[in-house]
Amino acid sequence: MGRYIFKRGLISVPLLLVVSFLTFILNSLSPMDPAEVVLHAQGVPRITDELLEETRLALGLDRPLLVRYWNWFLSCLRLDFGDSYVTGKPVWSLLGPAFLNTLKLTMVSVVAIIILSIALGVLCALREGKLLDKSIRGISFVLTAMPSYLLASLLVLYFSVKLDLLPTNGMDTIGSYILPVTVITISYAGIYFRIVRSSMLSSLNEDYVLYGRACGLPERKITRRILRNSLQVAVSVFCMAIPIILGSTVVVENIFAWPGLGTLSVNSILSRDFPIIQAYVLILAASFVIVNTFSDMVNAWVNPKLREDG
Repeated sequence: MGRYIFKRGLISVPLLLVVSFLTFILNSLSPMDPAEVVLHAQGVPRITDELLEETRLALGLDRPLLVRYWNWFLSCLRLDFGDSYVTGKPVWSLLGPAFLNTLKLTMVSVVAIIILSIALGVLCALREGKLLDKSIRGISFVLTAMPSYLLASLLVLYFSVKLDLLPTNGMDTIGSYILPVTVITISYAGIYFRIVRSSMLSSLNEDYVLYGRACGLPERKITRRILRNSLQVAVSVFCMAIPIILGSTVVVENIFAWPGLGTLSVNSILSRDFPIIQAYVLILAASFVIVNTFSDMVNAWVNPKLREDG
């Protein structure tokens, strides 16, 4: 197991290097000069060529691309993403609290998604083809197809405006989590419970299920064994839900005024704050790589055959 973990971790290193380089050159691909962005943010009334040149020198933009990338990469390893072009504050001082706020929302949503997906997946698999199965799949299809901003608006209109039960912004109370978590859960649980259902149906046709019933094992024990084997397939899917939701909370956070990465990224894009945008993209990309590697390790721990194949 240790050898497999070492090999999987070793494979992720060059992938992270490629991701970090592609993230860094986003700054160079922008049609707007970073030096001009900084001067505009500082409120300079008249931008001259001399000022632009001085600002480029101060930002280190006169150095070769690979040198700038390597210095930036080494700084990122220390969580030093530079300073914001707009506020002049260190990027991590802005990104760190926003990341933690989004991570809180993401983890609560992922737990709700896993519980709801497993419950609905098992229920539909055991009632395959019946009215309950068809009704749940039909409702989930409609809710999943509904845009998150529309679903969020309807929930706010009913529970916050009409009933005045739940807050529409902030994250100070437990009630503040209910609406955004509900929107995210409904948007993703309808997808993931189908994976659990499909995996359960495949396991129901395995020989060990037939032998267990022939031996007179209790149906509850057989169902528990089927669920355990089925979840091996869903482990990777549930693990990857963390970075996916982490990077897709932009709409929800802006609707509910959640002070997270989504809100910060939108404001940074509108103000052309390149250091924050770079750090945001790098964190999300690195999250995908790290969580994907972690899910492979979990699968290998659950299923020893994967370690042998690796």
